[in-house]
Amino acid sequence: MIAHPDVVEAAVVGVPDERWQERPLAVVVTREGVDVSAGDLRKFLADKVARWWLPERWAVAEEIPRTSVGKYDKKTIRSRYAEGGYDVVEVHN
Repeated sequence: MIAHPDVVEAAVVGVPDERWQERPLAVVVTREGVDVSAGDLRKFLADKVARWWLPERWAVAEEIPRTSVGKYDKKTIRSRYAEGGYDVVEVHN
């Protein structure tokens, strides 16, 4: 996803899913002033990863939380998702 010209950074974490137990959630930070749709990002990834790896849930954020050592903070991302802290868009196909 980072290879997309309008994406500054991105994190993908597993979140609970009723059907599959867990599915990927993509949280992306886009270039300032750029509006990229979740559908466009999914299409961009479609020929780069296996179909079952493609996230169906997408969130655009101003920043991605990090741990004290600079890694993406997966626990915080999952927690924000569970609390409704992200505006999540679902894209299928």
